[in-house]
Formats: sequence, C-alpha cells, structure tokens
Amino acid sequence: MTNQTVSDLVARSNRLGADRKNTNYAGGNTSAKGREQDPVTAQDVELMWVKGSGGDLGTLTEKGLTVLRLDRLRALIDVYPGLNREDEMVAAFDYCLHGKGGAAPSIDTAMHGLVDAGHVDHLHPDSGIALATAADGEALTKEIFGDTVVWVPWRRPGFQLGLDIAAIKEANPQTIGCILGGHGITAWGDTSEECERNSLHIIDTAATYLAEHSKPEPFGPVLDEYAALAEDERRARAAALAPTLRAIASHDRPMVGHYTDSDVVLDFLARAEHPRLAALGTSCPDHFLRTKVKPLVLDLPPTASLEEATARLAELHDAYRADYQAYYDRNATADSPAIRGADPLIILVPGVGMFSYGKDKQTARVAGEFYVNAINVMRGAEGLSTYTPIDEAEKFRIEYWALEEAKLQRMPAPKPLATRIALVTGAASGIGKAIAHRLAAEGACVVVADLSLEKAQAAAAEIGSSDVAVGIVADVSDEAAVQAAVDATVLAFGGLDLVVNNAGLSLSKSLLETTTADWDLQHNVMARGSFLVSRAAAKVLIDQQLGGDIVYISSKNSVFAGPNNIAYSATKADQAHQVRLLAAELGEHGVRVNGINPDGVVRGSGIFAGGWGAKRAAVYGVKEEELGAYYAQRTLLKREVLPEHVANAVFALCSSDMSHTTGVHIPVDAGVAAAFLR
Repeated sequence: MTNQTVSDLVARSNRLGADRKNTNYAGGNTSAKGREQDPVTAQDVELMWVKGSGGDLGTLTEKGLTVLRLDRLRALIDVYPGLNREDEMVAAFDYCLHGKGGAAPSIDTAMHGLVDAGHVDHLHPDSGIALATAADGEALTKEIFGDTVVWVPWRRPGFQLGLDIAAIKEANPQTIGCILGGHGITAWGDTSEECERNSLHIIDTAATYLAEHSKPEPFGPVLDEYAALAEDERRARAAALAPTLRAIASHDRPMVGHYTDSDVVLDFLARAEHPRLAALGTSCPDHFLRTKVKPLVLDLPPTASLEEATARLAELHDAYRADYQAYYDRNATADSPAIRGADPLIILVPGVGMFSYGKDKQTARVAGEFYVNAINVMRGAEGLSTYTPIDEAEKFRIEYWALEEAKLQRMPAPKPLATRIALVTGAASGIGKAIAHRLAAEGACVVVADLSLEKAQAAAAEIGSSDVAVGIVADVSDEAAVQAAVDATVLAFGGLDLVVNNAGLSLSKSLLETTTADWDLQHNVMARGSFLVSRAAAKVLIDQQLGGDIVYISSKNSVFAGPNNIAYSATKADQAHQVRLLAAELGEHGVRVNGINPDGVVRGSGIFAGGWGAKRAAVYGVKEEELGAYYAQRTLLKREVLPEHVANAVFALCSSDMSHTTGVHIPVDAGVAAAFLR
C-alpha cells in the first residue's frame, strides 16, 4: 500500500501544479520526508520523496518521484568538493536512492533534502518571480513579508543553493520560505498542509501587493500605431506571415510553431516599453531554457505592407543570429557544449501576436506559455521597481550547462516525421483517416480536413490531443474554403510540410447515364480540389524554404480503362498528370510531388459505403459484402487492399528514404497487370 506521506505529496503537487498562478508547466518541485521499512534490514529508515527531473506537478504520479535515503543524502555535505565542482553532486544522488524504479533526481534535490523541514515546495509563480527580478527585490521582500520570508541572492540551482537555504532557515526559525533572486520561491512546513498553505501565502500575498501598489502603466503608454488588429485581420496577417516566420525559426533545424494572440501578449506589444523589456530577456531558468535568452521582435506596426514586414524580418533575423553567436562567443569556454542554433524560439509581431517554436507542438506551445509568464513577471517588476533579470553570463551558464546538455542527450531519438506538419483532405474516414493515423504515429502533426467538421474533429481526437492532431472543415472544391484550411493549418502548427490530396467521391455510371452534374461534381472535388489545395499549399512550402511533399491519392483507374466509370476515371487521370506537372514545377523549391494508385479498397472506405460499392458489385455480378474478396482474387498477389496499405505507401514516399524521388505513381493494388505503369 502506498505510504500516506507519498499520497499527500502527490495530491499537494497536483493541486499546486493545476493552477498556473502557482508555477509554470513542468516548473518547480515538491518533496516530503517520512519513514518506511527497509526491505533488506526490516528497520525503519528516513526517506525523502521528491519530484524527479522533468515532470510536471499538475500531472505528477508516484512514478514521477525520486526516493532517497536522507542519511546518505545529508552525508554528502561531508564530501562536497566546493562550488567549482558542485555539478559532481548530481551523480552522487544516484548513490542515495532507495528502492528501484522512480524518476531521475532533479538538480534541486539538495534544496529539498538539506532544508530541515518535513515538506518543501519550490515553485515558479509569476508574482514571486516579479519580486525576484525587481531591482530592489530584497527590500520589497522585507517590506511585504517582514521576517517571515527571507531574500536569497541569485545562485544557480545546485548543491550550494541547498546549503544556503538550509543555513538561512536554521538562522531564521520564524521563516516560512524565501524569495530566490532571479528565480522563484521556496516554502516549507512541518506538515503537507502547512507547506502548501505557506506556498500559497507567499504567492497570493505577493500578487495582492503587486495589484495594490503597481503603477498604472508598467509597460508605458499605448503606441496607437502598434495597437492590435481586429481579430479577423489579425489572424489573416498571422497566417500570411507564418511561413516566413517558420523559415526564420527553422534556419538551423526544422521547428513546429504555435501562435498566441492573447490579450496579455497584444497589450505588451502595443506599449512603449516593449522593445526595451524584450531585449532584456527572461530571467527564471525555466523560462529562458524554453524561450532562449530573448525574442526576435518585429519593429514595424501591423499596418506595414506584408512585403515590407517580410523584408524587415529577414534583416532582423540576420541581426539576431549575429547577436546570438556573439553571446555564445563571449561566454563559451573550452568545455562548453557546441552552439545549439542561433535562431529565435519566440518571435513577437506587434498588433498580431506571438509565434513560439519547438521540436514538437507541445514544446512550442509551452515555450509560448513561458513567455507569457515572462511578460507577467516584467509587468510586476516594472510596476513596483525596475525589471532586472540575471546577467547574460549566468544565463549562458545554465543554457549551456553540462547537466542540461546531458539531459538533452538522453532524450529519445525523434520519430521519422518529427517536426513535419501534414494536411490530409477527406481524412475523417477510410484511406484519409488511415493516412492521418500513420503520419501521426511517425511523429507528424496532422490536420484532418473533411466536409464534416464534427467527423473531422472526432477523427483527430482518435489520433491524440490538439498538440498532435486537429480537425477542420474543408470543401476542397471551394477556393476560399481551401485557403481557409491552409491558413488554419499554419495557425495550428506554424506551417505546412506534407499535403495529401485524398478527398474524393465516385458515381458509377455509364457514358449515357452520366450527367453534366455528375461530371462536374467529381471533377470539382478531385481535379479542381487537388489543384486548389496544391496551389495554396505550394505558396506556404515555397515561403518556408524547407521543401516538402505533395501526395495525390489517385487510382488504378487513372491508367486503366473500365466500363461505367468515365467521370471518375477521367478526373483521376487529371490528378495523375497534375503529379507530373507539379513535380516538374516545384522541384527547384525542394518540393516532391508523387502519387499513389490504390484499387479495391473496400473496407472502411467512405466512397464504397456511399453507394459506389453496391454499383461496382452490380457491374461485376457479385454481392456487395463480397466485393473486397472479389477484387483480391483478380490481383496478382490475391490480397485484399486495406486503407492502411495506402497509408504505408504515403509514409514511404514522405520518408527520408525516398528523398530523391518525385513525379512517380506507386500502385497499391496487390498487382493489377492492366494498370501497370508504362
């Protein structure tokens, strides 16, 4: 049975982490001390349970805790080699572990273990960091809390900081916690309830003081020309800029993006002091590790032309890269890790919003959340004093910390389609749905587009959270709807890399039965629709400068002549030639265009379920439920083709193994000799 101390710790952690006013995502850690029987000696031992490295308090479970022997942890004081070698102590924590399993020890383990209190919380609340980054934060701490909360000057997280806080608590037994300069807060208590109460007291008292004493306009007056655009204009401008911004963020390596136009961001960018404050960068280690030391800020009003904004962004990007390289060169030592790239992770566009970037959607989204935290911190510090983050040398020591580098090196290898953003049309069922699932399984972010928004969203929800897949409505035969779908894609994930033209339908009729309406409907959806989607997507792919893939789900019927199928087969032939034409045109931009020719995909198919199956079964003189088996028997391999087989081919075409292939069609028909490509 789980130790009650552990249950209480997890519950406290979840409560604190669930409210972002208390700490940012994956920020801070909590601990509890207690006794448990050693399974070897059968003697009670004193243990500490502490949130391990990398977890999030709001979703913490017992598996995310590190369990250590307190006697061994505290014995490390006797072998501590000093500040210049304190990083060695992290490896020593492994020799203090109790039991098996559990999370890797955090760098903050010493803070929790050395402080003489049964329960300890270390958190990153905006209100607390506002005091921690104020020029006169120490005086403010004294004014606000008296002698119950103590100021601790900035020190990089580690063993020495744990010793410092332990000494401060011992010298000040009346204290309930401390403000850590440039960093956050730490609170303690004899019981879990007392510790949580003390944490919330520090957070809420600081927030109340900020609200009551802050000057009216901490960020200065509004710059009218930098005011936010109306929502529709703002999002249209964001979609138009997104490909260029992703190209900037992905110069060194491809990134996924996230767009934020919250009131907090828009107000900050409309104020006179935003250029000065943005240039100062963030302060809390959790912040700048996610956001880089500072953002790139477009210094033009939103009324500037798109061409002017794009040109200026290119200049600012060059300047940002040069500045970051200089920052690295100024601070790097012989044993510093290699530079990890000089592109911004946060790009601020006045009147429009914030674009944040990362190796996946969650990382990009969280980076944006952290910069919102940073804006809140700057507002609080400027409202009472002057925002004064830690200096760049200290930021560099953390950003290029050997321990941080080791953590990065331990991360699992990315999946084959990691950082790639896919738009799949007609993806709420059948082949399109299977493709969306496969691309997501291989690491891509996927936009499921379909005529039915409800079905598209349901299909996306099957794949995963909105960090992985989103569903949108799209009528591919409508030019405005197609542009809206592409805009929705770049706003959801920052860009677009992989387009699958899958939307389709079929009406099985002879030449004399086929009406002009039948002909127009099928050509509008498949021939016209594929053209519209490819054209809108190509603009994004070209502007991003990252290459990309366009895949057409054509058909065996694009090359095979069969009865009662003129409209469908003719439009599939149109799609097949679009592949060749676009491959020839887009190759210079690194965009590959390929096609897949399926046949006989009956199970799970929206087309076959919509009446096409019954009509084809009638043509071939078989029962509808036997149509898949019939198609299988007429193939060379005698195998039924499923939607997943088409999805496999899409993945193969878009993988790095096919990086030098464009303009081809791959049959996925189990072998139909009459449809062999010539």
